Amino acid sequence: MNRTLIIAEAGVNHNGDIQMAKQLVNAAAAAKVDYVKFQTFKADKLVTKKSKKADYQIINTADGDPSQYNMLKALELTDEMHDELIAYCKTKDVKFLSTGFDQDSLAYLKDKGITLAKIPSGELTNLPYLRTVANLFQDVILSTGMATLSEVKEAYNILLDNGVSRNRITILHCNTEYPTPMVDVNLLGMLDIKEKLNCSVGYSDHTLGIEVPIAATALGAVVIEKHFTLDRNLPGPDHKASLEPDELKQMVQSIRNIETALSGSGVKEPSPSELKNKPIARKSIVAILPIEQGETFTLHNIGVKRPGTGISPMKWDEVLGSSALKSFNIDDLIEL
Repeated sequence: MNRTLIIAEAGVNHNGDIQMAKQLVNAAAAAKVDYVKFQTFKADKLVTKKSKKADYQIINTADGDPSQYNMLKALELTDEMHDELIAYCKTKDVKFLSTGFDQDSLAYLKDKGITLAKIPSGELTNLPYLRTVANLFQDVILSTGMATLSEVKEAYNILLDNGVSRNRITILHCNTEYPTPMVDVNLLGMLDIKEKLNCSVGYSDHTLGIEVPIAATALGAVVIEKHFTLDRNLPGPDHKASLEPDELKQMVQSIRNIETALSGSGVKEPSPSELKNKPIARKSIVAILPIEQGETFTLHNIGVKRPGTGISPMKWDEVLGSSALKSFNIDDLIEL
């Protein structure tokens, strides 16, 4: 099994604070993820000033302000913060990534040396945006929350038609409710995308806990994306549906364990580590009563017990009714 790419989504969980953003980088690096991802946008280009928060944002921010514009304005990363985070990620040996939410942000990230585009679910139906992604980036990850398969296919074809190679696109199954109820995960939808579009697939998770990303890995996800935070009790729109640092570590380790578990030959055969258990756990045909030389082996004087170093009970019919070539004491392994 190929190594799953794990993206730790810091998103806007830095709350506009560069020191908190660096702490998030530290946590991502400690968890040994591949990428720590932020979000690049200017509120003025992302939403109208009259845009309202989503229900989960109203609940999680709890500041009495319904304005999505005001919320996002406070969560922008400045140019200086981008440079500082990119440099800081290099010192921590974790790759920096960010989602650009508009065409200018995409170009900005390209200029910063970012070579992988991560398309958020909300931009899947944005034709100019998708064309810009295809023109700027060779490698693309596409999230598909809120989308039908036909919408996913249309976005996928736009990327292909504008020059992105099929083998450099990964489509992530996703649900955009924060947190996503388990009943709404529909994880097999990821396999539907893979089958119908003949593409690489992954999973962007917004459920509570780590079970679903692990299951997605077992089903063949090549990319896993998961929000994380320093503390779920912090104010902000996404903290409540995010993993804390120790949970992120546990998720990464669990995914790596699943990769190892799936990396065998695929043939049902004993593993080297268990061969030593065969003579201990299996059984042999033994004497359950004293048996004299020449006596016939019967149901009354032989039985089956551990260890498995003698005649296998699978040869029971061959032994039963034959004559003892020597005498046997109770629990002696029968020999023919």
